[in-house]
Amino acid sequence: MLNEFKTFIAKGNVMDMAVGIILGAAFTAIVTSMVDDLINPIISLFVGGIDFSGLKVALGEGADAAAFNYGNFINAVIKFLIVAWVVFLLVKGVNRLKDTTAKKEAPAPAAPKGPTAEELLAEIRDALKAR
Repeated sequence: MLNEFKTFIAKGNVMDMAVGIILGAAFTAIVTSMVDDLINPIISLFVGGIDFSGLKVALGEGADAAAFNYGNFINAVIKFLIVAWVVFLLVKGVNRLKDTTAKKEAPAPAAPKGPTAEELLAEIRDALKAR
């Protein structure tokens, strides 16, 4: 069982997935900063200086009351859309690169055709007659 696990981990697709997850986690920090520090301030200019993270509806009375923080949800949606857009651009770029590479590779020339069975038999017949 341990050997099967080692084989599974050593497969290339598992390692690629692990690298992707690590890069995705790092990319999340970049997107979070971009949304919080760059995009939200620009959006707030157009909507009257509203900071989305502060938008909420109190569900009770007092400072300790639960709140429905829909501003955080708006931030999460913005982050998702940015990540989805970047992933779309990456996939589109990789597909374009694949297509360009595939077009550059010329098809291999067809192997020369050999004689047909009838031609071989005719040559054998002629060689036997010449003896």
